[in-house]
Amino acid sequence: MSERPASTAGTSFVRGRRAARSWLPVLASLAAFVVAWQAIVLIGDYPPFILPGPAVVGTRFVEAWIEGTMWSHFATTFLEVLLGFAIGASSAVVVGILLARSRLAERLLSPYLVAAQATPILALAPLIALWFGSGLVSKLVICSLIVFFPVAVATMVGIRSVDRRLLEMGRSFRATRWQVITKLEIPAALPAILGGMRVGATLAVIGAIVGEWAGGDNGLGVLVNLARGSLFDIPLMFATLMTIGLLGVALYLVMVLIEHRLVGER
Repeated sequence: MSERPASTAGTSFVRGRRAARSWLPVLASLAAFVVAWQAIVLIGDYPPFILPGPAVVGTRFVEAWIEGTMWSHFATTFLEVLLGFAIGASSAVVVGILLARSRLAERLLSPYLVAAQATPILALAPLIALWFGSGLVSKLVICSLIVFFPVAVATMVGIRSVDRRLLEMGRSFRATRWQVITKLEIPAALPAILGGMRVGATLAVIGAIVGEWAGGDNGLGVLVNLARGSLFDIPLMFATLMTIGLLGVALYLVMVLIEHRLVGER
């Protein structure tokens, strides 16, 4: 009876050591970045309105959250990112399956998809804001567009890389076309699809910020413009950029956890 708790404790200890080792390089690189940042500020003797130090930015970051300056803008951007990613990723999976299963659809749609991807989203954003207004809809369109391409391509590549023997086995059991897609192709292509979504999750943040720059009265992108413009609060601008970066990292890590949960570590 006493051996099982001991073995469980030993396993937990080993996992803890592995986790610490995996995070150690990340923390070391972060510390090196902060030290280099502070050294540049000291050596260059930059004033806070040109390049604030990490301590100044960290203090302003905490103050902005405590005062409530950051909350409303963060909530707006977070909502835009989540909805835009959900719309863009779900539609991209459907189109990716269509492109993988139909050569005709690939020939018809690929030129338009490539052209849309090649056009900078900064150039499209003012036009989208003109068509859909400066509200939530235009931000969702921009987020969906920037998320769509990597997820669609990843889905198409994943579906086409499914083992043909697996498909033949499904047909031998008289699986319907819908069953082949949902029971065989999508589960087999899931690592590729989730890899595309991992990229799309971070791109959704970029889409939301670009949409807020094109037109909007709230959001982290708007706060960046306010901090560097009318407020002339450069530490707040850096704190906002830090919030945007942390949001992107958090979404990326969430997608990594989902991927590990569904398909395991690769």
